[in-house]
Amino acid sequence: MPRRRVRAPGHTRRRSLGGLANEWMEYFTVHGPGDVQGQPVVHVDEYAGLVYDAYALNDAGRRLYGSVFFSRPKGCDKSGLGSRFCLFEGLGPCRFAGWATGNEVYVDPWGLGFEYRYSAGEAMGQPVRSPFIRVMATEEQQTGNVYDSIYLNLTEGPLSEVPRVDAGLTRVFLPDGGEIRPSTASSSAKDGGKETHVALDETHLYNTPELKRMRDTVVRNLAKRKRAADPWYAELTTMFAPGQDSAAEDTYRLAEAILEGRARRQQLLFDHRWGEVDNLADEDALRAGLIEAYGDAMAWMDLDGLVDHVYDPRNDPDDSRRYYLNSVTGTKDAWIAPAPWAACADATKSLRDRDVVTLGFDGSINEDSTALVACHVAEGHLALLGCWEKPEGPEGEEWQVDREAVDAAVAAAFARYTVVGMYADPAHWQDYLDKWNNEFAHRLKVKATTAKPMEWWTNRERAMVAALERFEEAVRDARLSHDGGHQLTRHVLNARRRIRRSGITIAKEHPKSPKKIDAAMAATLAYECRADAVAAGVGQRRRATWGGTL
Repeated sequence: MPRRRVRAPGHTRRRSLGGLANEWMEYFTVHGPGDVQGQPVVHVDEYAGLVYDAYALNDAGRRLYGSVFFSRPKGCDKSGLGSRFCLFEGLGPCRFAGWATGNEVYVDPWGLGFEYRYSAGEAMGQPVRSPFIRVMATEEQQTGNVYDSIYLNLTEGPLSEVPRVDAGLTRVFLPDGGEIRPSTASSSAKDGGKETHVALDETHLYNTPELKRMRDTVVRNLAKRKRAADPWYAELTTMFAPGQDSAAEDTYRLAEAILEGRARRQQLLFDHRWGEVDNLADEDALRAGLIEAYGDAMAWMDLDGLVDHVYDPRNDPDDSRRYYLNSVTGTKDAWIAPAPWAACADATKSLRDRDVVTLGFDGSINEDSTALVACHVAEGHLALLGCWEKPEGPEGEEWQVDREAVDAAVAAAFARYTVVGMYADPAHWQDYLDKWNNEFAHRLKVKATTAKPMEWWTNRERAMVAALERFEEAVRDARLSHDGGHQLTRHVLNARRRIRRSGITIAKEHPKSPKKIDAAMAATLAYECRADAVAAGVGQRRRATWGGTL
C-alpha cells in the first residue's frame, strides 16, 4: 500500500504505552457526533498501531516523539482519534511510570471497573500532573470536531461517571487539577500557556499567517513544561493543497528533509497513507485506490458513495484526489503532475558499473541546490548521483555547497560509468567546468559545442524550452523512468510552468521560495544529452537485463 512513514531510530511497539492506551480508550470512550454517536470505540489493527506508535518510548521511558502527524482521507475518524488522545492525556495513565516485572495491574482510580495487567518488560503508566490540553480550531466561534467529541464523551459516555469533572462548551476542568480548552486563531491569547498536549485538527486548513502563528505559539508553549510532563502535539489532517503553504505542508517538507538527511534530531512521527490512481476514469483502479487510501477505515465507509463523489462533475478532480485518495496533487501551474511522474518510477532498475550514461548538472553556491543526474542512454532511466542542498534549521546558517565533494562526485561518475556526454549549466561553476572539460572531454561522444563540450547554458530560452518539452513528453508517455527517490521527485514536482516568448520554461514558485528545482533542471539536461546521444547512435545496444549492455 502507498504509505510514507518517518519513525525514530530504534522505534519499536514493544517499548510503548500503546497497549495500555488502546485498552483504556476502548473501555472508556465512545464515538462523537455523527452516524455512530455514542457507540463504543474499537481500534482495529491500523488504528491500534497508530496509538502504539504515538506512545513509543526510548530506553529511559521518555516519549520518542514530540510531534505526531497522521494524514488520512476524509471520513477516517481522524478527529475522533484526536479526541481520544486528548481524553487519555487528561484523565489516563499516559506517562511512563517504570518497567513492569510482570503481573502488575493498573486499576482506574474512580472505581469504574477498568483494569490492565502488564506483561513483563512492558511500560507502566501514570497520569500527567496538572495536564493542560489545548484543542485548536480554525475559526472563531467554533470549537471543532475534536472538542465536540471530547464534550460528548465527558457528558454522555462512560467518562461522564468520572467524579469532579466539570465539562462545559468552552472548557473542561479536570478532577485533580488541569483543563482541556478549545482555542481559535488569536495567537496572542495563547501566549503564556503551559500545554502538555495540543490537538491540531485538519492542519491543511492552517494556511493563513494568523493560523500559522497560532500553531507556532502553542507549540512553543510545550517547551515551558518540565521534563516529567513530556509534552507533545498531534496533527491530524487530510492531504494539503500544494502551494497554499499550510501547516500540513510545512510538516510534509520536514518529513522529506528527515528522510533525505537534511534535518536531524527531529522528534517527528510521520504517517501518511494514500491511494494511487493514474486515471480517475478507470473505475476499477479508483475503487482499488480508495481501498488502499482508507485502509481499515473502509469498514465504515460507503465505497459506492465515495466513487459517486469522485465522479460528480461539480467536484474538482484535484480536490477528489486530496480528500478521498489523500494523495499529493499538483498546483494549477505545476510543470509535471504527481501521477504521471509516479507512473514512471521503477525501483527495479539501477545503474551498474560501465553502463553507458549521460550526465546533467545544475549548480549554485549557497541558497539554491546543486545536483548531478545520470541518464542511462539505452533505457532512459534517471538516477540522482548527488544533490547538495541547504540543511534545515541552524545547520543551514552560513551554508555553502561543498565544491570539492561535487568535484569528487563528477570524477566518480566518470570513473564508474561510460559517460558519453555531460551537459552542465556553467553559472557559478565556470572554473570547474573548465577543469572537467580539460579532464574528461576527450571521452565524450556527445558535445554541447566543440570548444566547450560540457557547457549548456540554461538561459538560452529557445533551447531550454525544447529540452523541457522533450522531458515533459517523455514523462507523459512513460518513455523515461526513475527510481522514485524523494529528492529528485520533490524537485521535479516543485517546478512551476512559466510562459515565455519561445514557449514553456520552469522556475520556482517565487524567487525566494525554499522549494528547490535544481535536480529537475539537472535531470532535464541529462535527458537532453541522452537524446543527442540517441540521435548520434551512441550507446544504443540492447540490454538483456538490467546491469550491462550487450
